[in-house]
Amino acid sequence: MSKNSRQFFPDIGPIPFEGPGTKNPLAFQHYNPSELVEGKTMKDHLRFAVVYWHTMRGTGADMFGWGTARRPWNAGEGSVKEAIQRARAMFEFTSKLGAPFYCWHDRDVAPHGKTLAESNSNFDAVAAELKQLQADTGIRLLWGTAQNFVHPRYMHGASTSCNADVFCFAAAQVKKAMEWTHELKGEGYVFWGGREGYSTLLNTNLKREMDNLGRFLHMAVDYKKKIGFKGPFYIEPKPKEPTKHQYDSDAAACLNFLREYGLLEHFKLNIETNHATLAGHTMQHELEVAGAAGALGSIDANMGDVMLGWDTDQFPTDLYLTSQVMLSVLKFGGFTTGGTNFDAKVRRESFDLEDLFLAHIAGMDAFARGLKIAARIRADGRLEGFVKNRYRSWDSGIGARIEAGKASFADCEKHALKLGEVEGLESGRQEYLEALYNEFI
Repeated sequence: MSKNSRQFFPDIGPIPFEGPGTKNPLAFQHYNPSELVEGKTMKDHLRFAVVYWHTMRGTGADMFGWGTARRPWNAGEGSVKEAIQRARAMFEFTSKLGAPFYCWHDRDVAPHGKTLAESNSNFDAVAAELKQLQADTGIRLLWGTAQNFVHPRYMHGASTSCNADVFCFAAAQVKKAMEWTHELKGEGYVFWGGREGYSTLLNTNLKREMDNLGRFLHMAVDYKKKIGFKGPFYIEPKPKEPTKHQYDSDAAACLNFLREYGLLEHFKLNIETNHATLAGHTMQHELEVAGAAGALGSIDANMGDVMLGWDTDQFPTDLYLTSQVMLSVLKFGGFTTGGTNFDAKVRRESFDLEDLFLAHIAGMDAFARGLKIAARIRADGRLEGFVKNRYRSWDSGIGARIEAGKASFADCEKHALKLGEVEGLESGRQEYLEALYNEFI
């Protein structure tokens, strides 16, 4: 830590691993960073990251009430000096938690200025402190991104705005964020289209907005090559909120967009559980869609409340969720440059500093258990074997010829005529498989 930084969590030390029997709430029961699972440590499998926005900037406010959180680094003055103190608090928290990574939006790191030049100057000052803090602690940047959705200038969108001046401002902001992500050796860079969508089609030229979004991302690819940034770009799907419809609505829509605009080779997806819920999907569905396209990059670890229709960003504590996530992640080869970032916020009623630790510990333990459950399911082999056997007719004969591209409609007709009728259909045994899964929870 910087020499003259004060302690923001003086009563809390490094969070230890004490095992399943511990009653210490400030200790891990299941997340043991050095424990090997499928030949790799938990730390390397899960690649946990603390996020700047909810953890450091969250106040517990909602549309019906003021903030409740007690945060000594949020005095309210909005100065660069305060932002530097906040950065030191961030690294103290992340260090004591034992997370290897962090993530940021540019405007959560440093305050908005009255001009772009002033905003850039503010960001430069705080990012220089981040660089020193990274060197002091060994904590790394999982990814950076630009906050192109909070400021009023982005009311009509950023790269999809009806105003070309706004497009240019957004491009300049992303350019700066990419530069600092590169300077801080970030593992990747995320695009989340917070307002890249529409509220009504009555005032929207959808094709023009989509085309401009494609142009914006091609500009980003060009600049990435120019500065030599080697990390992947990620797009984070979300269907709605704050807009009625966002162009990055789910994994399939993102992949279709990337293919249409010739961008798929440059992008992977950053999948969030609560966004999947809002899109009417499960997290596992979104991971499977991304993974099948070779585009699974990283995840936002949270969960929503299915009884509520908005993005509640709760800490993930559901073992079915975390084990299903890790089953898909392991299936597609695990994380490389991506990881598990806690895009999650403590509840409005959980306002003490200690609650930040308790929430992250709960999420990290849930994912550690999910990892172990997924590994046991894979080692057992019954679930995978069932699926493989269910599709065995595609492994030989006419099925294999179809998948190899060597069969025509005429060939299929000839085969069907010989059959007379399809015989031998087998049960999908959903209930059996659900019970089988329950064995490992």
